[in-house]
Amino acid sequence: MKTSRFARSTALAATSALALSGLLLSPGNAGGPGGHRGPHHPPPKAPAKVATATGYGGAVSTVDPDATNAALKVLRRGGNATDAAVAAAATLGVTEPYSAGLGGGGYFVHYDARTRRVSTIDGRETAPQTMPNDAFIDPATGEPYNFTPELVTSGVSVGVPGTPLTWQRALDKWGTLSLRKALAPAVQVASRGFVVDETFRQQTLDNQVRFEAFPATSDLFLPGGDAPQVGTTFRNRDLAKTYRMLGQRGVRSFYRGPLAELMVDVVRDPRTSADTSLPVPPGYLSASDLRDYKVLEQRPTQSDYRGFQVYGMAPSSSGGTTVGEALNILERFNLRDMDETDALHHYFEASALAFADRGRYLGDPAYVDVPVSDLLSDRFAAERACEIDPDAALSKPVSAGDVTSYDGVCDAASATGETDADTENISTTHLTVADKWGNVVAYTLTIEQTGGSGQVVPGHGFILNNELTDFSTVYDPEDPNRIQPGKRPRSSMSPTIVLRHGKPFLALGSPGGSTIITTVLQMLVNRIDLGMNISESIAAPRATQRNTTNVTAEPAFIDRYGTALRALDHTLVASGDSFSSAAEIGAASAIEFGRWGRMTAVAEPDRRGGGAAAVVWRVR
Repeated sequence: MKTSRFARSTALAATSALALSGLLLSPGNAGGPGGHRGPHHPPPKAPAKVATATGYGGAVSTVDPDATNAALKVLRRGGNATDAAVAAAATLGVTEPYSAGLGGGGYFVHYDARTRRVSTIDGRETAPQTMPNDAFIDPATGEPYNFTPELVTSGVSVGVPGTPLTWQRALDKWGTLSLRKALAPAVQVASRGFVVDETFRQQTLDNQVRFEAFPATSDLFLPGGDAPQVGTTFRNRDLAKTYRMLGQRGVRSFYRGPLAELMVDVVRDPRTSADTSLPVPPGYLSASDLRDYKVLEQRPTQSDYRGFQVYGMAPSSSGGTTVGEALNILERFNLRDMDETDALHHYFEASALAFADRGRYLGDPAYVDVPVSDLLSDRFAAERACEIDPDAALSKPVSAGDVTSYDGVCDAASATGETDADTENISTTHLTVADKWGNVVAYTLTIEQTGGSGQVVPGHGFILNNELTDFSTVYDPEDPNRIQPGKRPRSSMSPTIVLRHGKPFLALGSPGGSTIITTVLQMLVNRIDLGMNISESIAAPRATQRNTTNVTAEPAFIDRYGTALRALDHTLVASGDSFSSAAEIGAASAIEFGRWGRMTAVAEPDRRGGGAAAVVWRVR
């Protein structure tokens, strides 16, 4: 009997879905930690990385092909964008455990196709209720702890994790799957393992001294005393067990009971090895902190930019207000008619002005009066834009604007200000998902430092965050980001959804600490003002001006624009910081929405080893 074209295409699609989900894998020898694999679990192959995918029926972009495949699998089985986003995030907890996971937090931005509304969930970690204002002062010396190693590798830097409740709240509000089903792809990856790449090995080696300080961490990530070799299989069966527990018992089993008690014990009495020389200050986490933790549902920020509506995260993140303010400033200038050097000059200056205001006004709104409406006011932006000299860079740092008195009229240039202390780390991760119904998710999540606090919760396979290092390290009662009990530290995470005429045009985000803001801003300028398509916008070399004396730039950016921008008094220095020797800024992902349901998912082609983009169907 002749097979119909529809039946053949359906069969091919089913085969493709199975292959992408990791169910069709060639047999081979198991490698890496975790013991011998049974015959029912053949070792995985390294999935292909595709930087750009265009098609229909849904799209995904993450930094990792296993996570992208997990989300794609959910979409192909009828799940929606939220279901797929949770599946991808949980899988990143397996394959990107030094950037995100159960022990951290993040921000979830959702567009509902039915209501055409953008909503957000703030799943940021919080300070313990007993955390004192002088928590970062060494009681033995009376002096502030060194940022590294004391604060970075410690219990005192561990905030109350928000990720598990974020997943559950998102599924309750917008999902169609239970938590158990949404976690199933990640359980599979954690159980069967994934193929170690150069990035995973190098990040492990970068953290070797820290990881060796904790037996549970070294047992998992340094088997035999070394980082897993490239090409071997890494399994995390403890994490698979933890995910199964959450699926069966709910997130209550994370915030109450034996696991909660164990996390408290690890933070308050860090389980270090006998021969480590690292100081590991204890923290303040308590059972009541975990029991009482809440995610927050709140309205997004909104800025109108050249006919587009740009939605982002409101405080406790500074992402939405800072990106929005910078765009409002830039809207006063016709970047499209400028040459590229002049447009980049204006991008730098607008970013510096917005960062000055970020440092002066942004903190947790439950503790600080954050003037969001003023910061996003067109009149305030017009007054700030007056300070930009088209022919020369402002002397940095610039001072913050006065949100109590502005009229949109150019006044005298402001005095020199102060650079806000920047302790945010570059390691985070972002994912972007859309489904066939038009729902969209932009989700950025983190455990802060690459490797978080360095502390794996014994027997559970995940690392606790060190997110409280995002507070200002020296207490100042006038600082909006000062340490306070129960407070969310200021973040720069900027998951962003852009609408045009009420429908999605673009969704994007990136890791990168405070450079997240400038990465998102530069990508928007590239796409909307400079005529780049979305693939070019994400691949273009980056530079970041955060109200500092120097502009930090990728080497390729300096090679291309350095001479011209120096002529405008910008000082460019190559990227690479105290946390990492990497010269990359960010690792973005995005989806652009075209006509007739066409979607273009885009990941980094090179940064962080390249990301993975996919669509449900390449043809309609």
